[in-house]
Amino acid sequence: MRNIPGFIALPLALVTPALISHAHAEDYLTIQQAQSILFPEAKIFLESAIQLSDEQRNQIKKIAGVRQRTSVQQNWRAEADGKLLGYFLVDEVIGKHEFITYAAAISPEGQVKGIEILSYRETHGGQIRKAEWRNHFSGKTLDDQFKLNKDIPNISGATLSCRNVTDGVKRLLAIHKVALNK
Repeated sequence: MRNIPGFIALPLALVTPALISHAHAEDYLTIQQAQSILFPEAKIFLESAIQLSDEQRNQIKKIAGVRQRTSVQQNWRAEADGKLLGYFLVDEVIGKHEFITYAAAISPEGQVKGIEILSYRETHGGQIRKAEWRNHFSGKTLDDQFKLNKDIPNISGATLSCRNVTDGVKRLLAIHKVALNK
């Protein structure tokens, strides 16, 4: 085996950790698994796609303080014995570099029943998946602040993930108000 010359080895040693650190992804739950966790009493989930108008997207941004990137939002109506239990929405927000896929359960009245992290692709900050952090969303409505370090704690090393999931959940509540709560 030949020795690698120093003028090649040093740049290679500096670049290799950067390449490896971004090649990390964890899938924790499928949509069906998250549905059964967040709505254990549901007998059926009726899938639909909300087509949001530009006016609705502007309302969502005004309410949530962050824009709705897409004009289509997938959601499922959770039902049991003909009764609406709430809505199950899957969303993605950017962490530091990669997308975080999460799901939120929202009651018919617009209250967060819970959230689950489906897929986390960052190398750091996976602590947002822990129930101790996610449970801070339970019971939240649009009347709550949704302020990081106020009513939702920050996790050191995961500030962007915490902030963006927090903003995302508030945006999903705004979607509920604008498009689902009719």
